[in-house]
Amino acid sequence: MDPRPVGVFDSGVGGLTVLHECLVTMPHEDFVYLGDHARLPYGPRPREEIRRFAREIGGYLEAQDVKLVLVACNAATSAALPQLQEELEVAVVGVITPEAHAAVQATRNRRIGLLATQATVEAGRYAELVRTLDAGAELVPVACPRLVPLIESDDPFAAETTGAVREYAAPLKEAGVDTVILGCTHYPLIRPIFQRVFGRGVTLVFSAEETAREVAETLARKRLENDESREGAYRFLTTGDPGAFRSLGERFLQLPLGDVEHVAVADLVTA
Repeated sequence: MDPRPVGVFDSGVGGLTVLHECLVTMPHEDFVYLGDHARLPYGPRPREEIRRFAREIGGYLEAQDVKLVLVACNAATSAALPQLQEELEVAVVGVITPEAHAAVQATRNRRIGLLATQATVEAGRYAELVRTLDAGAELVPVACPRLVPLIESDDPFAAETTGAVREYAAPLKEAGVDTVILGCTHYPLIRPIFQRVFGRGVTLVFSAEETAREVAETLARKRLENDESREGAYRFLTTGDPGAFRSLGERFLQLPLGDVEHVAVADLVTA
């Protein structure tokens, strides 16, 4: 048994939807979550800058003695996953490969849609993975710059959010996709809107569920699991304001956060 925690990071609070699924899937494991609130959003930033941020956080979490690093951010996974896997001594899991694999397995007509941030779409990582898994499958990507601010607003289920989802879904419907990857960790929070807009005929693939399953399988395969008889704990770090992180984060985690520790960006750079 390995009692060390699993390290999880994201640019902000979206990755807490992934952490929630991890807590449900692996209730006996400990987790430490770092939200880089001081430098969000990652989505509009250049890929090299996102890669640098991810490498800094990965190094910091490894210095905290975690046994696995989960990149719970689609933009950071797209920009930096291979580099993190090469540089860190611990295993590194991202949110893209599990989703691409699930989508290829789910599609019946081999037309797959992708809704994600601009950085994730431009990186092209989903298209590469889908082609590797099924060279005959077609991926239709759509960048959704309005969704994250709407989801983080005081009323994420407002009519404006539904209108934005309908707008972004239109080209996917026109392309006749039967499976849609929701390639941003914020999106599970408005799952009912996506389900309403696409209907039961379209399979929706959420990063949180698929990624939690991948983490559990990786820990089991590498024999890094904790004692299943115990109840795990979790702690939270942010480069931004701890109070703001706690307030918004509880909506995404759907559990109490408790104390949130502040980490200076300079500490990440040093690590």
